[in-house]
Amino acid sequence: MGVPGPTEAVEVVPTGAALGAEVRGVDLRRVDDALFAVVHAAWLAHSVLLFRGQSLSDDDLVAFSRRFGELDWAPVQENGRRFVEGKPEIYIVSNVLGADGQPIGSLGAGEAVWHTDMSYLPQPPKASMLYALEVPPAGGDTHFASMHAAYDALPGELKRRVHGLEAKHDGTYNSGGFLRAGVTPTDDPRTSPGHLHPLVCRHPETGRAMLYLGRRRNACIAGLPLDESEALLDELWSHATRPGIAWAHHWRPGDLVLWDNRSTMHRRDPFDAASRRVMHRTQVKGEAPPAA
Repeated sequence: MGVPGPTEAVEVVPTGAALGAEVRGVDLRRVDDALFAVVHAAWLAHSVLLFRGQSLSDDDLVAFSRRFGELDWAPVQENGRRFVEGKPEIYIVSNVLGADGQPIGSLGAGEAVWHTDMSYLPQPPKASMLYALEVPPAGGDTHFASMHAAYDALPGELKRRVHGLEAKHDGTYNSGGFLRAGVTPTDDPRTSPGHLHPLVCRHPETGRAMLYLGRRRNACIAGLPLDESEALLDELWSHATRPGIAWAHHWRPGDLVLWDNRSTMHRRDPFDAASRRVMHRTQVKGEAPPAA
C-alpha cells in the first residue's frame, strides 16, 4: 500500500534534547519501503521517535513493528496472562481493571524506574514501541535518556575505568518493582538470576559507543568486591540519568513512541490510580548480544 504523498513531505523535528524527534506527515498504516527507509534512518539518528495522531488497530501496530524485525511474544503479566487473545505480540501496559476485577494489563499506576527493556536476557530486544489508547490528564509521562550522550560525557578517568568491565543485569523484578513470574526473589546481586553484558558497548548499526546499564536493582560488576561494584554503579547511574541527557514525553491518545532499546533507558512517572491509562506495546527481538 502506498503512502499518501511523497516521502519529501515527511518532516523530522528534533526535540532539541540529547535524543528524540517527532516525525510528522506519516500514517503508520501506510508505510512503504521508501518511507520506512526515512523512518529507520531517523530512528538511528535520534534513538527515540514520536508519531502523533495515529489511528492503529493491533494488526496495524504489529505490521509496522515487524518492519524492524521479528517480534517477541508478550511476557507473562502479574495476573498470569501472557497476551491479548489472538495477538501474542501485544503487551498491555495499564492500570485498568476488567469486568472480572482483574487487571487488563501490567505495571499499574506507580512509578517505573529507569531501565532498559529485558536486559537480563542473553540477547535483549533491540526496539520497543508504545501506542497510547487512553492517557491520564496528568502524570504518566515517559522519560528517555541517551546512553550515547552518557558515555560521551563521562570524565576521562571514569571512561577508562569502565572499559572492559561487565555488569550483571538482574531478572528478578520488572521496572514496576513486581516479581517476575516463576522467579524466586533474592536481593543479593551475586546470586540473583540475570546475565552479564559489557558496561560499554558499540551500537551494532551505527558503531557509536554507549553505556549499557540495564537497571540498577540487584546489578553488580563482575570481578569487583561488592562494595566497589556498588560505588562504581552508583557513580555511573548518577551520571547517566542526569536531566541534561534526557527527554520527557507527555502523552496524548494516538501517540506512538518508538525507541532504540540498545542505546536508551526510560522511566515512567506515576499517575492517579483513579485515572485510566491504556497502552499497547510491541517489542522487536534483538539480533545479537550487546558487544563491546
